[in-house]
Amino acid sequence: MASNVQLSETSSPRSQKNCPRVEKEEVDYMQRAQWLRAALLGANDGLVTVASLMMGVGSIKEDVKAMLLVGFAGLVAGACSMAIGEFVSVCTQRDIETAQMKRAIENKTSLSEIDEQEEEEKKERLPNPGQAAIASALAFSVGAAMPLLAAVFIENHKVRMVVVAIVATIALVVFGVTGAVLGKTSVAKSSVRVVIGGWMAMALTFGLTKFIGSAAMQI
Repeated sequence: MASNVQLSETSSPRSQKNCPRVEKEEVDYMQRAQWLRAALLGANDGLVTVASLMMGVGSIKEDVKAMLLVGFAGLVAGACSMAIGEFVSVCTQRDIETAQMKRAIENKTSLSEIDEQEEEEKKERLPNPGQAAIASALAFSVGAAMPLLAAVFIENHKVRMVVVAIVATIALVVFGVTGAVLGKTSVAKSSVRVVIGGWMAMALTFGLTKFIGSAAMQI
């Protein structure tokens, strides 16, 4: 009887209310989107820029050294440009959001309407310029290094061009899937968008590089 009484007490609604519930820690995807956007943007830009430059130069001159030199120069210049651009952009966004928060506080009619905890949470969610700049520069370098590493070990010119194109396509798919998984969005939609956008950018850069290079060689 005693055991039955204990079981009934533990299973009763009153005892369940007294037991602490283990709350699942929710992921703030809005905050994650800040560095995820910078990282994916940098990786895509690095891959597309260096791969298209390498294929454009490779279509004009079959020298692997010239191809790798242009790709490395694009990596360094692009990483610096992405870091500075992202830092300035996010600083501007942070300043605007901070000013808006101050105006919202000043418009409160009484101090009781100001929730200090809520204000602190808003401040924590403000974008971090340094974090965005570092993520963007590192991601650009990683994306740009992929076609460079794919081309450096291949001697045949035509095979090298095909390998660079294949590696670029696979990397674009990986970036699209990674962004969708980390952001809890549609994998198919993200992958198709990244691949089509990347190939459009590479085709345009490749065409302009080849056209300008061919015209310069005729002068």
